[in-house]
Amino acid sequence: METATQTPITLMPNQSLFPQGSLQNQTVVVKGISNCEFLERYAKPGRVGLSGGITLIDKAIARAQRHLDEHGKWGLWSHAFLFQGQRHDGHHWVIESDLQVHRKHIQLGVQENRITKYHDEALYSTFAVLDFGLSEQQVTSLLREGLDLVASRARYSLRELVGTLIALRDPKLRAERNPLNRESSMYCSAFVQHLFRKTGIELAPGVHGKNTTPEDISRTPVPHTTYLLERELPVNKLSELKTRIRRRVRTRIDHLKKRTK
Repeated sequence: METATQTPITLMPNQSLFPQGSLQNQTVVVKGISNCEFLERYAKPGRVGLSGGITLIDKAIARAQRHLDEHGKWGLWSHAFLFQGQRHDGHHWVIESDLQVHRKHIQLGVQENRITKYHDEALYSTFAVLDFGLSEQQVTSLLREGLDLVASRARYSLRELVGTLIALRDPKLRAERNPLNRESSMYCSAFVQHLFRKTGIELAPGVHGKNTTPEDISRTPVPHTTYLLERELPVNKLSELKTRIRRRVRTRIDHLKKRTK
């Protein structure tokens, strides 16, 4: 299947979207709004979220994905997740496979989180929402499978992530089983790929499920619309954010060290 060409469209905060009609492969660039406003506008049940940041982990994943680009350009995305929609508490929620540290509590695996975690521009500096125009039945199937993995406590697999980074260096390995495969575990983009495959949709043809990267999902040939948030930060603001990130990373590392003692 050939990858469809995407035509960038730029929207300002108060500008309406293109007329509704059949789904096309295109990118809608959105500027001048916060993460919160962007997600409130475009995060709908069954849509896929992609994020990128400026932490060392984000940069390492982005750099590793340079092997997917013919010019060696770094990937934009380091995390992928599924939007669940608004619940009775009035908050929008996501289902994702992630590693989080909340004080003394560590979450490692498939989990549900409020979308407010992504409102912090210091941690999540780049955002995209992918709309595949799914039917209500397909959305229900995605959410049902995702919640089943939450209930079964599927783990986040750092080992499989390493296996994927190895496979990125050799295109032939990408179609083969992850050499560090583990049962009942998967990292973020492999989790999203798994959900869509269960629904009968192949986001990354020719790539083994547990070798799927966030960049693979962003380049999927499946017809969709990408809503892309672009943000330009002043140099002094960027420096301030980097300082905040370093402090948060140190805090998380300290918590992990205490937990392992």
